[in-house]
Amino acid sequence: MNKVTTLKRSQQQNAHIGCQVNREPVQVSVAPGKTLLEMLREDLQLTGTKHGCELGECGACAVLVDGEPILSCLYLALEAEGCSIDTVEGMALDGRLHPLQEAFADLGGAQCGYCTPAILLTCKALLDKQPDPDRDQIREALSGNLCRCTGYQQIFESVEEAILRLDHSEQGTDLKSVPGSGG
Repeated sequence: MNKVTTLKRSQQQNAHIGCQVNREPVQVSVAPGKTLLEMLREDLQLTGTKHGCELGECGACAVLVDGEPILSCLYLALEAEGCSIDTVEGMALDGRLHPLQEAFADLGGAQCGYCTPAILLTCKALLDKQPDPDRDQIREALSGNLCRCTGYQQIFESVEEAILRLDHSEQGTDLKSVPGSGG
């Protein structure tokens, strides 16, 4: 008769992983079954990434791994070895909010705010690949992110405004002089 030994969580060997989080190198010791969501929130204290359904259905836990949106509740932390991870805390650069963050704040794209970090990151990934998406492309990109507050209209408008702001910042235009820019 074969004897099966089950290790308690406290007896399991932790693994050490190295990755980049928000452009900073990190080394983390994680249990084999720990998710990226848990690592970000518990080990790195990056609480912008939210616990939602923990089933991969709501999108509240989305972060970027090597520029691609992933559901961190379904992604093992061990899989992040050598990867570049971006969370909402890393969107601002040099003390200035990303144009998506500014537009969401200015136009009410964030209501209760629970889903907002994941939506911002998902939109950032879209705009990094497709700088001028139409409404259908924005809708498709956000199809995995649930929001129970806004009905999405303000979210779509905020993304479209951010596209204008990004376009004007690349052209060196002062947003305060652009009609409808909210700047």
